[in-house]
Amino acid sequence: MQTMKRIYIMSAVAIVAASLSSCDDFLNDNRYPQSIQTSNVEYWSNPGNVQGQCNYFYELFSGYGNGSGGGEFYFPGLNDNQTSGSGGNQLAPWKNINVPTSSTSWDDPYIYIRRANLIIEGVAGSTLTDAEKENFTAIARLIRGFQYYQLVRCYGDVPLVTKALDPAVEEDRKEIFGPRTPRNQVMDYAFEDLDYAVKHIAAQKSKNAFSRDLAAAMMSEACLYEGSIARYHQNDAARAEKYFNAVVNCAGPLVDAYPIGDDYQATYNSFRSALSANAEVIFMKEYEKDVFMHATVDYTSSSTPISGITKDAFDAYLFKDGKPKGLTSEDTSDAGVLAADGTIDISALLAVRDGRLAQTIDDRVYFTDHPYKRPNSMPMTSVTGYGVKKFVNPEMDYTYTTTIWNYTCAPLYWGALVALDYAEAKAELGTLSDGDLNKTINKMFARAGLPDATVDGLKSMNDPANNMGVSSLLWEIRRCRRCELIYDKDLRYWDLVRWHKLDLLDSQSHPEIYLGANVTALPESERPANVNGYMDASGGQIRKFAEREYLFPIPSGQIGLNSALEQQELWK
Repeated sequence: MQTMKRIYIMSAVAIVAASLSSCDDFLNDNRYPQSIQTSNVEYWSNPGNVQGQCNYFYELFSGYGNGSGGGEFYFPGLNDNQTSGSGGNQLAPWKNINVPTSSTSWDDPYIYIRRANLIIEGVAGSTLTDAEKENFTAIARLIRGFQYYQLVRCYGDVPLVTKALDPAVEEDRKEIFGPRTPRNQVMDYAFEDLDYAVKHIAAQKSKNAFSRDLAAAMMSEACLYEGSIARYHQNDAARAEKYFNAVVNCAGPLVDAYPIGDDYQATYNSFRSALSANAEVIFMKEYEKDVFMHATVDYTSSSTPISGITKDAFDAYLFKDGKPKGLTSEDTSDAGVLAADGTIDISALLAVRDGRLAQTIDDRVYFTDHPYKRPNSMPMTSVTGYGVKKFVNPEMDYTYTTTIWNYTCAPLYWGALVALDYAEAKAELGTLSDGDLNKTINKMFARAGLPDATVDGLKSMNDPANNMGVSSLLWEIRRCRRCELIYDKDLRYWDLVRWHKLDLLDSQSHPEIYLGANVTALPESERPANVNGYMDASGGQIRKFAEREYLFPIPSGQIGLNSALEQQELWK
């Protein structure tokens, strides 16, 4: 079991099938997803059976994807960092264009919440030891709380289900067909679940199993979101303070326990043994050559035009003097020079920038009719001209005839991520110190070749590009988060949601979000579609913002089943 789990960390179906093979009665009534309740004390009193049920939760972490499927990194393209995540030359559309009949964003969390409720109830009535009950209950509550957080960020008010409901029971039917619960009440319930998990999951240090540190990292994420919603959407200072303080309490110990390393790209392009040994990693998804692989590197190294970073994202990176484009004394040219192979060489431009940029994109601008070929790769093209280098490991054998041959491992929670949570929460609370910066932002700056920052220096930076209506300090912390976590886990989209800044994705008001690289080094006759010399990656598409985008519409099929749900006001 442990060997299989170590290799197939998130391939939970195989693990669970093995763990349930000795319990035919339970399988007959409770095949995934469990459809009815069980009171089989004997089943729930077997630690292996309960662990098998918990192993299903690993499926929630897609990492770099499974086989040819997309994962959490690179593919989500609705943000101002990149163009379409599909590889097409168009803007990624909003999460919802019309009211869907059904949605995995609604259905899947409730599947996992039901499983968590079954585990909690089954374990409570079992003969497991108190320590076993506590650990399994904490794992189930971690997932239940995190799933409610993900439901709330999509839908706001959602039905709060606190037990495994049985449609045959009248009281349960009332709950099944009841109205949505106010979002704050749901999030407070999720907070209690996450807090319980942080205090009661086994305090192991495994990077591929549920642990107390993983629970703290997940709680930090959820609380940062909720604190921001309270401040920027609800204008509720007391609630914001509660949740930002929770971030500090969760993330603070992790900042010290998982220090930020010296190699930015190693977090994203390492093989299993190296990432397992990386002291910055809290939780990871493992891949193994010829055993369990992914396609993220293949998809980002393709002759089909891939999604690249935007001019807006490129311009966000600081210069080596620690100043933004509007304030630096460095050369701010972004034109590059024509290379012998027909691409545009931007190595000199990257040399004067935040070093993370050079580890995220190639030092060439390339696109259709002017492709670029890395060693051992096929000719590549990008819709913005900027390639995706972040996930590439030069030591990995590349085969482009198939799309499931990548075996670099994916970070899921790591030191820099929780350090950014911590720094932002402290800044929101007004308690950020130079000492805090030294163990968070300045660690990232050091490996990026940037000078140390101070709180006073960030407060007085006053970048003229600040378009978020926040203090210079918060703007600079948000900049660092953007550059550090670019392409990661759809974080930029949800950051814009919680900061109440989805309007920045309106392409008419903010054209920099669909422009790409400067191509003026090419003769005008060889330039792709462009605006004032910058590649136009919009494909003629327009993405216009409307306030309704902050919440997903309730699937019509759910309302058909339960009219008490009611549709979101702005989606009616």
